[in-house]
Amino acid sequence: MLGRIIVLLVLILVLVGGGIIWFDYLNVIDAKEVFAPLLRLFGREPRTGATIDDDMFLNLDEERLRVRLEALALKELDLDTRDEELNTRQAELEQLAQQLEEDRKTLEEMENSINQARANAENIDRNVEGVSQRLTNMQPERAVAIIMAMTDQNAVSVLRKTEEIAVRDGTGNLVPYWLQLMAATDEGAARAAELQRKMVTDSP
Repeated sequence: MLGRIIVLLVLILVLVGGGIIWFDYLNVIDAKEVFAPLLRLFGREPRTGATIDDDMFLNLDEERLRVRLEALALKELDLDTRDEELNTRQAELEQLAQQLEEDRKTLEEMENSINQARANAENIDRNVEGVSQRLTNMQPERAVAIIMAMTDQNAVSVLRKTEEIAVRDGTGNLVPYWLQLMAATDEGAARAAELQRKMVTDSP
């Protein structure tokens, strides 16, 4: 009986020891804390491992979240940079469009000015031609008196137009005769010479 009791006690101790080791492996209990009183009973101090603070445990979820937040921050920074580039490009395009619009208006104004100047020139040309025709239909002496009263610029324009009409229509040119009549007097001689000079040199 004593032998059986001893065997059973040993078996129980083995089972208990195995259970403690198994629970320690499963992190249910800490075997060192369980065996610490027994080791102290035999005068042995149990070895203590380095304790790890709970705050030092790596939290994988927090790490993944941190990585995702960093990725999102980088993505947001990239989007902000692209947004700034787009805004800058848009401002440049708007400025270019404004400059083109100003250039278009300037060209329109220049074209209108040219058209107006052309219209004015055509009106002046028609007026000069009308004056030339009226002078041609007058008595030469009266026509010369009117030409003498004109400014040099207007007189030269009328004389040139008269020559142009004579060539165009194939009629007689009265300009040499008018100048001859004008030079017949002392007062008109200098004026006739000046008008002839300006007609030749194309000076107003």
